[in-house]
Amino acid sequence: TCLGRFLSTALVFLIFELCLVCCDITDGNTEHLKRENSLMKPYQGVGSSPSSQWDFWGSTLVTSSYVRLTPDERSKQGSIWNTVPCYLKDWEMHVHFKVHGSGKKNLHGDGIAVWYTKDKLHPGPVFSNNALFHGLAVFIDTYSNDDATDRSFPYISAMVNNGSVNYDHGKDGRSSELGGCSAEIRNREHDTYLAIRYSKGRLTVMVDVEDKNEWKECIDIGGVRLPTGYFFGASAATGDLSDNHDIISMKLYQLMVEHTPEEENQDWTKIEPSVSLLKSPKDNIDDPTGNFRGTPLTGWKVFLLLLCALLGIVVCGVVGAVVFQKRQERNKRFY
Repeated sequence: TCLGRFLSTALVFLIFELCLVCCDITDGNTEHLKRENSLMKPYQGVGSSPSSQWDFWGSTLVTSSYVRLTPDERSKQGSIWNTVPCYLKDWEMHVHFKVHGSGKKNLHGDGIAVWYTKDKLHPGPVFSNNALFHGLAVFIDTYSNDDATDRSFPYISAMVNNGSVNYDHGKDGRSSELGGCSAEIRNREHDTYLAIRYSKGRLTVMVDVEDKNEWKECIDIGGVRLPTGYFFGASAATGDLSDNHDIISMKLYQLMVEHTPEEENQDWTKIEPSVSLLKSPKDNIDDPTGNFRGTPLTGWKVFLLLLCALLGIVVCGVVGAVVFQKRQERNKRFY
C-alpha cells in the first residue's frame, strides 16, 4: 500500500540520518588529532619556556602520570593552559580526568572547569579563573553552594560568555547555564572522560563515566557561536572543602565538516561568543530539572499544535481503515 511505502521510506531515511550522526562522532583517530593543542603523557612541552605549548599556574603539579591542578588540601587553586591558539572551526575535545579525595559524601569540593577562552592564565574566582571571560566554559561542579537546590551533585554544566555575565557562584551558575546533567565522577575506580564538541554552531557535551566505553549525552544545544583563535585550558579550586583534581589528558580532534563559501570567507577570529536561544538561560532558575521552562503559547504555536493534532487524526484514520479492510478480507477467507 501507499502507507507501507511511505513508512518504509521514512524508516530508511531515519536510519540514514542516524548513520550520518554516528559518523560525525570522532572515534579518536590519530589522523585528526591536533598535537599542538593536546596535552598527553609524558607531558613534554609543559612549562614556562618559550618553546612550551602548555603553561601552568598556582598549585598545579606536573608528574609523569597526571597533572594535579589541586591537591586534597584547603584553599588551593591551579590551572594549565595551552599556549597555542586553536584555529579549527569544528573540533572535539576529549578530557581524561580524575576527581578523588578523602572527603565523605557532600564534604568535598569544588571541581574542575574546562575552558575555551580569549585569555589564558587569568586567575579569578570561578574555579580559579576569570569570572568575566570571553568564550566557553564547561564546569564539573562537585559541591552545591545553593542550599535550596534539589539537584544531584556532581553536576556538569556549560556557559558561553562575551565578558558581560558574571558567573553566580552562590547559585552554582544556574542563571547563566545552557544546560547540564548530574554525573557520578568522584572516587571512581575506573577512568572518567568528558567530551566537548563544537560543530556548525552546535555545542554537545558528553560523558563516559560508567566504564562502558560509550558516550552519554549531557548537553546538546544549537545556535552557539564561538570564534577561532581562543585557548584551551583546565582549572580547579578548593575552599573549606577539598579534593585532588587531576587531568590525565586533553586531546583535541579536528572534525572534517564542509562549510558554505560564505562561512569559509568569514573572519572567524572576529566572531563574538554568543548563543541564540528561544528561551533565556535565566529560565533555569526555578526549574529543578535544569531544563528550559516553557514559554506562553503564541498564535503560531497554537496553529502548529492544531495542525499536528489534525495530521495525527488523519494518520490514525488511514491506519484504522487499512487494518479494518485487512480484517474484512481475512474474515471473508474464513467463510
